[in-house]
Amino acid sequence: MSTAHSRACRSRSLAHNGVRQPEHRLRVALVAPPYFDVPPTAYGGVEAVVADLADALVARGHSVTLIGAGRPGTAARFLPVWDRTVPERLGEPYPEVMHAVRARRALERLIGTDGVDVVHDHTFAGPLNAPVFAAAGVPTVVTVHGPVDADLESYYRELGTDVHLVAISDRQRALAPGLNWTQTVHNALRLADWPFQERKDDYALFLGRFHPDKAPHLALDAAHAAGVPLVLAGKCAEPIEKEYFEREVRPRLTASDHLFGVADAKAKRELLASARCLLFPIQWEEPFGMVMIEAMACGTPVVALRAGAVPEVVADGVTGLVRDDPAELPAALHEVRALDPRACRDHVAAHFDVDGLGAGYETAYRRALAQTRPALDTLRREYAALDSALDRAYERDREATGEPA
Repeated sequence: MSTAHSRACRSRSLAHNGVRQPEHRLRVALVAPPYFDVPPTAYGGVEAVVADLADALVARGHSVTLIGAGRPGTAARFLPVWDRTVPERLGEPYPEVMHAVRARRALERLIGTDGVDVVHDHTFAGPLNAPVFAAAGVPTVVTVHGPVDADLESYYRELGTDVHLVAISDRQRALAPGLNWTQTVHNALRLADWPFQERKDDYALFLGRFHPDKAPHLALDAAHAAGVPLVLAGKCAEPIEKEYFEREVRPRLTASDHLFGVADAKAKRELLASARCLLFPIQWEEPFGMVMIEAMACGTPVVALRAGAVPEVVADGVTGLVRDDPAELPAALHEVRALDPRACRDHVAAHFDVDGLGAGYETAYRRALAQTRPALDTLRREYAALDSALDRAYERDREATGEPA
């Protein structure tokens, strides 16, 4: 092999990933979980955010590829890596690991053909692929959609600078300050997709999983004490949800309560738009709480307990009432009627609109690229030095053997 040919081969292998640092247009690969469609037809908070983000990025002029399962439903190019969504396997290890493997193969092909500037992963196991893409000069941005408990903090700490973490609230970030956070980007929605209704019906709404952390039993207690009808809508499918429902929820149900079940996209909007308020008595460090901005977008204020990101999302006294003790909730259910529905929707428009979502992640991507580029430049310098040393060694060997140039 000639010196020129060997250099050309090595140069092509380094440049084959198609990495570039564009002035404006980015090539973004979004990796969504395989459990629900994007956007979801009913349950699926992460998938709803991914769908809005994909559309927002396309609207901002970026080239977006969405890797996931199910049917195409966004403006992004869709690459399914499963025959169908697998909601029945949520919580099992196999689909997490298999999805990571399939997504990695799809991304390797995409990097090698169209090129990718940033991988944005929304899954649990997917970030384990980050070193593979980093070797090609492609950073991995990871949105941490859930709470960072001790196990997850250890996980993300071990991943270190291989991943660029995005928090969905300042509170989430503050609880794990030692991780490689690059940005805080609040979740958002497309305001036009949520109906505004000024006149409300006389019921409070609980909308969420039937889980101890979400505490629908406290919603029932508050509604009963206030004499306000309560509608309960949400998922009750996993063992912990079923056990909790039978133990804490079913014994509390009265004739003034309406158990709706899982609300699809249409029903959810109707329930939120007509409710006196959304009742959000959480008992955990909720990292964001999409249902709160969905309610406010419909002009429906939120009555919530102070925990997690609630004070970041709800403007206390303007778009809802934030209380410290469950005993304060019954009075709040009456006081909330004085709040202006228009102020609720305006608050979402100002702070949680999809254009802000796109802009926030665009900043996160460019920060990740700015941190990756020096490392890649160092690799290229080291590669150039190695290439030169190999050429000198080749020349010496050629001269020693008398091989013609």
